[in-house]
Amino acid sequence: MPTTINCDMGEGFGLYRMGDDEALMPLISVANVACGFHASDFNHMRRTVQLAKQHRVKVGAHPSLPDLQGFGRREMKISRTELVNCLIYQIGALSGFLQAEGVALNHIKPHGSLYGMAARQEEMAHAVCDVADIFKVPLFGMVGTLHETIYAARGHRFVPEYYADLDYNDDGGLIITREHPPVDAANAAARCVRAIREGLTATVGGRDIRVGSETICIHSDTPNAVEVTAAVRAAVAAYL
Repeated sequence: MPTTINCDMGEGFGLYRMGDDEALMPLISVANVACGFHASDFNHMRRTVQLAKQHRVKVGAHPSLPDLQGFGRREMKISRTELVNCLIYQIGALSGFLQAEGVALNHIKPHGSLYGMAARQEEMAHAVCDVADIFKVPLFGMVGTLHETIYAARGHRFVPEYYADLDYNDDGGLIITREHPPVDAANAAARCVRAIREGLTATVGGRDIRVGSETICIHSDTPNAVEVTAAVRAAVAAYL
């Protein structure tokens, strides 16, 4: 299956802006749209859906823990039932804007710390599946984690992704910082091609670990996200 490029988007709030969605949208094929709990609001959600529709970009939900202050990058204790309700609330909101614009919901991809929790904690992974049972769309995640095992065991299509602008630790997990620093675009592109070609990436400790690459993620809040996305897009297109 051809590799797609996905991007976390619509992450402004009110008058605050984050990421150059207008420049990024023509470079990607899938947008993960923030649903209001780590970023975004009703105006940003609708504008992002409209922008994606304009560029024929597929739209997925990017729901979060209820942590607007921390941009969803802080873990919290939350029960499976409460998390399910939290996610239905967010994805339901985005679904309304998608329906208004005649756009289908393409997938669900948890954001930030929730993504990491679902990779390691069974109850959190099952909560994500409980919500996917309702919306009946694929789930984005990482190989070698509970994303791969539990999502598939629950009967959901699992879409493995590779991160162009994040480092991996020696355990195969992502190193998620509150703020993403700029990354070397050429190096990011080379790493993506290797992930596609070999299914491997180097960790910060120098180990090679197994990764998926059906889709490649770039964060809109990475300072040079447009440069990175353009480089990755060109390198992937040349390889494939």
